[in-house]
Amino acid sequence: MNNITRNQILLSFLVSLMIVSCKSKQSTEERSENTTSDQIESTSSQSEKEIKAILERILAAVGNRDAQELDDLSFDQAIIAYTYPKDGQWQHQEMTIDSYLQTIRDMKDPKPILESANSYKINITEDRLASVIIPTVISKFGVASSNEVNHAIMMKDSDQWKLLSVSWTANRIPEEEREFDLNLYARNYAQVWGSNRPEFVAMFYAEDGSLQVNDGEPAVGRNAITNVAKGFMDAFPDMIVSMDSLVTKSDRIRFYWTLSGTNNGLNGTGNKIKINGFEEWTFNTDGLIQESKGHFDNKEYKRQLNFGIDKK
Repeated sequence: MNNITRNQILLSFLVSLMIVSCKSKQSTEERSENTTSDQIESTSSQSEKEIKAILERILAAVGNRDAQELDDLSFDQAIIAYTYPKDGQWQHQEMTIDSYLQTIRDMKDPKPILESANSYKINITEDRLASVIIPTVISKFGVASSNEVNHAIMMKDSDQWKLLSVSWTANRIPEEEREFDLNLYARNYAQVWGSNRPEFVAMFYAEDGSLQVNDGEPAVGRNAITNVAKGFMDAFPDMIVSMDSLVTKSDRIRFYWTLSGTNNGLNGTGNKIKINGFEEWTFNTDGLIQESKGHFDNKEYKRQLNFGIDKK
């Protein structure tokens, strides 16, 4: 074999090695990039869930007039502002979180509202800062009164997302366009069971309305209904009731719910419970509950009180 042939073979071999090496390096880099991308996407997805959960707690706290919960979920120097049309011009108000919380504490006759989010558009930077756009509908006892678009800035404090600022546009719905919405009513009713304000629950009933729990004696009148709600709230200070569904049956509405909480009240067992049930409602002409008959598995409820959710 002459020198020219040897050199050609050697050159071809070296080129082949370079091609293989480049492909291997490229494949490694692609795997690295994909892994990093997957990690970022996973982190972002988890953060979005955390941010959404915090914002849902904030919206519920606003509706339940819970100043302490809002204080816990906000930075001390958080800013609140809103703008709204009036007499053909846009007006605006701004305040610190402390001023806003004080207005809640100073309310003479507070009533619950529901601020229901239509969607969450979340942008996150470095897993530390997030901007969120949240269109919402404000309603009272099932009647929507305004549409809002919230712009929230969230920032991490250690590992906890908190509200740094929120501003929103508010557009009132004309009186003639407002209608009763059973879905909004039921969602607000579920929300107030976690408000630690038992009188809020009673407000959804007629003055002479009644609430019966399983086979117990019906609680008649708002004072008696307040006492029933207070009993559950005292037993489960962290109680949350979620609406599962609504079913219409003739002249009655079935409201299916899930109750979860920890029995940390006075003489509580410390056990967590999660129980399903339903209330069967009839309404009066004012759109308030005239009669509610509640049903859940009392045997399972007592078992969970004594042993917790998972233990048999």
